[in-house]
Formats: sequence, C-alpha cells, structure tokens
Amino acid sequence: MEQIEKSKKNRSLAKSGISLSLLTLLSRILGLIREMTKAAFLATSGLADAFGVAFMIPNLFRRLFAENSVSVAFIPTFKAYLEKKNKAQADKEKEEVQKEIKQFVNSTFTLVTFLTAVVVIIGIVLSPWIVKLFASAETINAEDGQSVLNEMNILTRIMFPYLFFISIAALFQGILNGIKIFAPSGFTPVLFNSIVITATYLLSPYAKNPARAMSYGVLAGGIVQAVFQLPFVIKNGWGVKFTSLKKTFTNSGTKQVLKLIAPTIIGMAAYQLNDVVSTAIASRTATGIVSSLQYSLRLQELILGIFAVSIGTVILPDLSGLAKSEKWEDFNKMLIQALKIITLITIPITFYALIYGENLIILVYKSKKFSDESVALTLEAFRFHIAGLFFIALNRIISPAFYAQSDAKSPTWAGMIGFAFNMVLAFVLAKPMQGGGIALALTIASAVNTIALLIFMTKNKKTNVKGLVKALLIYALKIGIFSLIASVPVYFLKTPLLNLFAGHNRFVSQGMPVIISAIVFGTAGVLLLIITRDEIVKAILGKFLKKKSK
Repeated sequence: MEQIEKSKKNRSLAKSGISLSLLTLLSRILGLIREMTKAAFLATSGLADAFGVAFMIPNLFRRLFAENSVSVAFIPTFKAYLEKKNKAQADKEKEEVQKEIKQFVNSTFTLVTFLTAVVVIIGIVLSPWIVKLFASAETINAEDGQSVLNEMNILTRIMFPYLFFISIAALFQGILNGIKIFAPSGFTPVLFNSIVITATYLLSPYAKNPARAMSYGVLAGGIVQAVFQLPFVIKNGWGVKFTSLKKTFTNSGTKQVLKLIAPTIIGMAAYQLNDVVSTAIASRTATGIVSSLQYSLRLQELILGIFAVSIGTVILPDLSGLAKSEKWEDFNKMLIQALKIITLITIPITFYALIYGENLIILVYKSKKFSDESVALTLEAFRFHIAGLFFIALNRIISPAFYAQSDAKSPTWAGMIGFAFNMVLAFVLAKPMQGGGIALALTIASAVNTIALLIFMTKNKKTNVKGLVKALLIYALKIGIFSLIASVPVYFLKTPLLNLFAGHNRFVSQGMPVIISAIVFGTAGVLLLIITRDEIVKAILGKFLKKKSK
C-alpha cells in the first residue's frame, strides 16, 4: 500500500513538473517577446536605460518580499501546520488546527500588505533621490525634450505600486504551492507578459513615449497576477482577510515566517544587490550598457526559468516534507536527481549558445531601432552571462534544500559572499570590458555562491554532500565532453548554413541556421547519451515506454 502511494506521489510530482515547465516555457517565450517589443520601441537608447532602471527598483523589492522570501519562508511553515492537522486524531482537534492555520494565513496576508504598502509609499516619495544613484552627468542626456533622469523618476513612480500587488500574488502562490497546486501560479506570468506587450502596442501612440506605455502595462500586469489567483485560493478553502496588526505580529506562525524571512531578506538583498550594483556601474559606463545587459539576461532567463525555477518550485514542498519526516536518503536522491537534470540541460545549451549567440540576438532583437551596435553590445554581455548559466541554475536548486530544512542563514551567507565578489569584480572589470566585464563578474560570483552553498551544506550530517559533489562533478564532466563533441559539426556547419539562407529576412536568414544546427546538436547529444546508457535518459525512456505499454 505504501509503495502504491509512493508511486502515485512520484507520478503527481512528474505531472506537476511537466505542467509547470510547459507554462513556464510559454511565460518565458512571452517574456522574450516582451523584450523584443522593448527592443523594437526603445533599442539600447537612453530611454531604454531609464525604463530598465525604473523597472529594476520595484523588481528588486519584489524579489525580496515576494518570490524568494515570502514563498520560501511561508511554505515550510504552512506545510508544518498542514502536517499537524493530518496527524490530529479527533475531529475537534482538526477543527482547532484548521482555525489556527486560518489565523496564520490571515496574519501573513496582513503582514505582506502592510509592509509592501509602506515600502511603496516611501519608494514613491524618495524616487527622485533613488534614481540619482543610477545616473551620472554623462548619462543624463536630453531625449524627446526631457532628461533621462526625469523620465527615470516618472517611470519609477508609475511602476512602484506593482510591488504591492505582486507581493500579494506571491503569497497566493505560496498557499497554492503548499497544497501542491501549481498551474494557476504558473499561468500568471503568461498573463503579465501578455498585458505588458499589449499595453506597449496599444498605449504607445497615446502615451508620452513607449517606455511609459510599457510601465502602465507592468502595473496592470501585477494587479492581474494577484486577482487571477484569488478564486483558486478561495475555492480550496483558504480565503484571506485582514486582521489587526497586534494579532499579526503576535501570531506564532507569523513569528516563524518573520524568523525565516529576516535572514532570507538579508541573503536575497545581498544576491539581488548584484543587479543593483551592476546596473549602477553600467549606467555610469556608457549609454546602452544597462539595456544591453538586460536583453542578454532575458535570453539567459528564458532557459533558466523554464527548467531551474520549475524544478526548484516543484521540489521545495516535497523536500520540506522529507526533511520534516527525516527521510534523508530520499531527500538526497531527490536533490541529486534534480541537480543532474539541470546539468543535462544547462551545459549543452551553454556550448550551443556560445557558438550561435550573435545569431540568436539578431534573430530575437534586431528590428526597427535595434542596430548592429545594439547587437554588438548585447553579444558582449551575453557571452559572459551564458557561461554562468550552469552555476545560477545550481543555486536555484540547492537553495530550496536549505529552506526545506528551515535553514535560511546558510543561503544568506552564501549570497553575501557572492555579492562581495561581484561588487569588487564589477568595479575592476567594468572600465576595461564595459558590459562584458559586468557580466563576467556576475558569472564568477554565481560560481562562488555555488561553492559556498555546498560548503555550508556539510553542516547537516544527514545530507551526503561528498557523494552529491562527486556525482555532480563526474556527471558535469561527462555532459561537458558530450557537448564539446556535439559542438564540432555545429561549428563547421555554421558558415555554410548562414551563406545558404543569406539574403532573406532575419527569421529565415538567422532562424533556419539556428533551427537546423540545434537539431544537429541535439541529435548528436542524444545519441551519445543513449549509446552510453545515461541514467537520466534511461529513467525518462523507462517511464515513457511503461506509459506506452499500458
């Protein structure tokens, strides 16, 4: 009976992972189209830099209060309450626990809305002084009759309330993910990107400039993300309401969330300050560097978001459950399998992107105002960003392993160490290498962060870190060699393919070589994996064949 339940659980996890990955894929594709829209309207101009800085500021707080703090701190506490309810024997006891959970959820909702409302008000008031940190005298150039700095201030004030709504949306996501419902939360970024794209095209003729139209879309998208998830939260019996601040701050569950969230915010602040420092340095380097870095990161995030975020989101509740139950063998197996899957995905993609980076940038972004100079600026950053894909993806998988054990301090210290490396390297490399140097600094900092996380993981003797690192290094080396072999035909086919399709529009001249070479690369890689009987591929094929035979 236990084996049947375990099998059902595995199938449910796989189904949730596939469903979320597909939704995330759609979201990231739309996110890329959003950046394509921005490239078409703003390219790498001063106005593009102004929008990039203005969006980055509330987005920084979103990551602190929302996705990587509220959800991470909320889910383990919420799961502990649910476990307590499941273990309750008498109906009266279950009712009391349910009431306790309701109070906790309402207190957390009040906490999130109160804190984010305060930050939004302060952010709007202090906006003129905040944006000055990201602009130098050289970068404040007149554009359409007004300075970039002034426009930065206006755009920041338009988008700051986005933080309030997206933080509520993140809490709703935490509730739904805690009861293993992933689809509604996975769909909200699809809505967000669709709204931003639509708003840019529809409002640009009427707004002062396209950046403002895009900003209105960002605000509307944040509101919709919260509103869309609310019916699903209510349907599953977790409708929220405000409670008093006294009850909020004295609730035992909320105290636990604050206990977890405080070091998490510090750690995430250290990690997210990478973006802040990079943006500040980039804005003082040259016009277009900020936007080129963001275009580059969007390409990287397309890949990262589809897999790393999906896997990390799906395994967190299960890792939390295994840690609470002290099933460390299963915990270790799930973690190493997730790390191997992400290795199998990111290393080959890195090799391919290094060969076809310029063509991908031309294919995705080059239109209207996005010139050859814009392509060159973006490529300079992309080559170094993509080199760090593997480490960033590992961090997205390893961090939930700490949060599952209610350990937020270790990722905090790892983030601070990574931030220190990034800050120093960005200052040193920005002047000689400009955008490329800033991107390289982030990649090195991500690698340092991974090493720090693995070192801190040794504190828990139940986690087989030595076995995990050994298995990961051997598998990464194997996939690296296979990727190198698969890259050989792709490298030599590149020039003939580009010559063959030259003279057509960019979707044909760049798109066809990219597609054909990707098929060649993928086929060569898969054949190597099948020939060597790769364990991950065997597991996937085994599940597929088993399903087909039924």
